[in-house]
Amino acid sequence: MVGALLFDLDGTLVDTAPDFARILNAQRDDLNLPALAPERVRHWVSQGARHVIESGFADYSQQPERLEQLRQDFLERYAQNVGLHSCLFPGMRELLVQIEQRSIAWGVVTNKPERYTLPLLTQLRLNPGAVICPEHVPNSKPDPAGLLLACRQLDRCVQTSLYVGDHERDIEAGRRAGMVTVAVSWGYTLEGDDPQRWRADHLISHPQQLSSLLHCIEDIPCTITRHPPSS
Repeated sequence: MVGALLFDLDGTLVDTAPDFARILNAQRDDLNLPALAPERVRHWVSQGARHVIESGFADYSQQPERLEQLRQDFLERYAQNVGLHSCLFPGMRELLVQIEQRSIAWGVVTNKPERYTLPLLTQLRLNPGAVICPEHVPNSKPDPAGLLLACRQLDRCVQTSLYVGDHERDIEAGRRAGMVTVAVSWGYTLEGDDPQRWRADHLISHPQQLSSLLHCIEDIPCTITRHPPSS
């Protein structure tokens, strides 16, 4: 039987890069700096707001206090309009309808704080069975704790569950949890990074490819729950 289908959020389930670029360029405009191309900002999103600010204001690299002020301002602006231009990636809404029709449990495991995650999910009319944010576990990804907690909350078997992500840390977390790992090629891959090197079980280019993967593991018996190896 199929366990759970778990997703990373930014860059995997939802395209949030337009809002990151919008806010960063608004800040740059306030400082009379030219706007940056959204596609350039896109590469920075998977590393979080701090990396976006440090990359977007590289001229301030020797002014850590100024960078921190900009980061706090960025987060406040983001909280006010967390999903103004964000949307599901093409094909993802249809996939979610399919898995819900098949009664497959699904959830979100993200390093995005709950303060931003829950409003974003509400705005996009998403109702996952489990939502795991950094506040819910001792350590964020690549630690597998969030994935294991999601499976417990969903009452699903780890070994027949899939974790889908657009970053190497997602794949590492999934592997350490003992899940089937799926890397996506549509996400926020860092410049020069190659998802084929992440050692994922599968690499896909469209959400509908997940449907066939779910069929492939339907006949795998769930007899044990695998846990991450002890360090």
